[in-house]
Amino acid sequence: MKRRDFVMAGAALGLTASVYAKPTPTAIEVWKSPECGCCKGWIAHLEKNGFVAIVHNEGNTDARKALGLPLQFGSCHTAKVGGYAIEGHVPAREIRRLLQERPKAVGLAVPAMPLGSPGMDGPDFDHQTQPYDVLLVLQDGSTRVYQSYFR
Repeated sequence: MKRRDFVMAGAALGLTASVYAKPTPTAIEVWKSPECGCCKGWIAHLEKNGFVAIVHNEGNTDARKALGLPLQFGSCHTAKVGGYAIEGHVPAREIRRLLQERPKAVGLAVPAMPLGSPGMDGPDFDHQTQPYDVLLVLQDGSTRVYQSYFR
């Protein structure tokens, strides 16, 4: 089917051109150390998935604290998007889901640096994977599993 035919079929169904448009990029602010390679890999993953990263190469300890993330969920980078904190190698898919669902929470965390998570994947890590959970960090500091990977 040619693009014109596709658009005409969509118009017949009452769909507008905005349905076919790319989504507007979402800004995400990231704090990391300047030399961290896996942080750069995570940012590249985000940018491939429609985010625009505003990067601060000054470490993430102060940002984590300011955003209210408990230290035990710490990783090598911290981000802020849509009023939520993102800690560690959280997949873009789960960040999009968080922004759509808008739960009452501090944000999402992938503690430590699990192999196979975005930025900790690919040939630099011999394509190894290990199971990990994306945690929803609630306002009282407790968590629940938001999404599991490789289980």
